[in-house]
Amino acid sequence: MNSHQNILDHLSTGIVELDADLVVTALNAAGEALLETSESRCMGLHAGRLVLHNEQWLQMLELALQSSSPHASRGVELILPSGQELLVDVIVSPVLGEDRTPVMLVVELTAVDRVLKLNRDENLINAQEISRAVIRGLAHEIKNPLGGVRGAAQLLARELPDEHLAEYTHVIIREADRLRDLVDQLLGPRHELKREEHNIHEVLEHICNLLAAETENRISIVRDYDPSLPEFLYDKDQLIQAVLNIARNALQATEDIDSCEIILRSRSQRNLTVGTQQHRLGCKLDIIDNGPGIPRELQHAVFAPMVTGRANGTGLGLSIAQSIINRHGGLLECESRPGETRFTIYLPMEL
Repeated sequence: MNSHQNILDHLSTGIVELDADLVVTALNAAGEALLETSESRCMGLHAGRLVLHNEQWLQMLELALQSSSPHASRGVELILPSGQELLVDVIVSPVLGEDRTPVMLVVELTAVDRVLKLNRDENLINAQEISRAVIRGLAHEIKNPLGGVRGAAQLLARELPDEHLAEYTHVIIREADRLRDLVDQLLGPRHELKREEHNIHEVLEHICNLLAAETENRISIVRDYDPSLPEFLYDKDQLIQAVLNIARNALQATEDIDSCEIILRSRSQRNLTVGTQQHRLGCKLDIIDNGPGIPRELQHAVFAPMVTGRANGTGLGLSIAQSIINRHGGLLECESRPGETRFTIYLPMEL
């Protein structure tokens, strides 16, 4: 790969290079992802063939050529050949030759929803960090007096003359232990990540086997894997726990286990941005179920500890899953409507 293309592929903005006849001469990795095509497929094509209903698109390009000056448009709607609608900000910059006439155009494409997503993700990460700090402080304040209560109950049990009365101290000890365990669950896994190279499909296959065993093969599991994903460093046991928590959440929410379908999907993600960190390559995992969906009033707080829509739920499974993904430098998102709930995990594939 030449240095020019290497630089383009490291940019998070989609870049399309066109000659003076509006023929594609280069397309970077972000542009490939945005336009759902490849550089090899569109090299030599006229720019008008990149999108459908291309009048506005071509007008912007022609305007930059005719004026020999940059042209910017906000919120331009492009329709890809697949029919996918794309809302983008477009900056067209002509490159001038010695006679001051354009010899090529550099087109920058930024998905509007990407900017909104970056802001939302950063706010989500900040909120998660504040939540974890509050939980850690609260756990410390709870566990200290719990230890005192448990110790006092043990001492009292030794002094009681009647064994029947000792049963009350045993209740105190059991409940103190139960509260301690609950606080430990709130804190989530605290040991260091044991990162080793694995293929992510080892995690997904393990989840498939567990779900099949737990439901006696009554649910439908759809595998939609990208076989080209390389191995990367992660803590296998913790990621299994995270994905399993999400999948079990789907099982617990379903009204009819025999009609439950869970899709496990893996894809690569170019130029992955998590908070303020940008990664050239990431792994995207989707866990999709066809259940009733998450109630709208709970969706904004679905990852908060102790938030649950089930009467007997603890509300800790998704919170722990999110904590594990965050510790891997990734992000966990959720979209839900009746009939489809999608949890998406983004993991950087390099440290």
